[in-house]
Amino acid sequence: IVSTEGVTSRLPFVRGNVVSIDRVVVTAAEKRALRDLLRTETGAVAVDMEAAVVEAKAREWGVPFRCVKVVSDTAYEDMPLDFNLYRDRAGRFSRSRIAWAAMARPFTRMPGLLLLDRNCRTAAEKLGEFFANCDF
Repeated sequence: IVSTEGVTSRLPFVRGNVVSIDRVVVTAAEKRALRDLLRTETGAVAVDMEAAVVEAKAREWGVPFRCVKVVSDTAYEDMPLDFNLYRDRAGRFSRSRIAWAAMARPFTRMPGLLLLDRNCRTAAEKLGEFFANCDF
């Protein structure tokens, strides 16, 4: 779990900067290279695709912003698909296009997608536990 200042919890968590980028990092090698670069340049402990946009909107509205993240995929895991290929011009992911891509190679892509789904569900549970045990 990654957080900005101002958050306390009875559960252990990592505090640090989050860097937002506009694409999915697909390969483990690319993830590790990005992690190493960002640690050196920014001290970031995680990369995401959402926080910067939400922070900008919060700043525009004049409301406080806190970023709490859980990790669903690590720097040692390849993504099962290049999800960037299945985004529209606005950056939204097309679930139907992802499903078609998975069905095109079910024996190689489905295991990875199922693992990612399980990891995302576990991350969501951990995020809920964190919120149940934290103060802002």
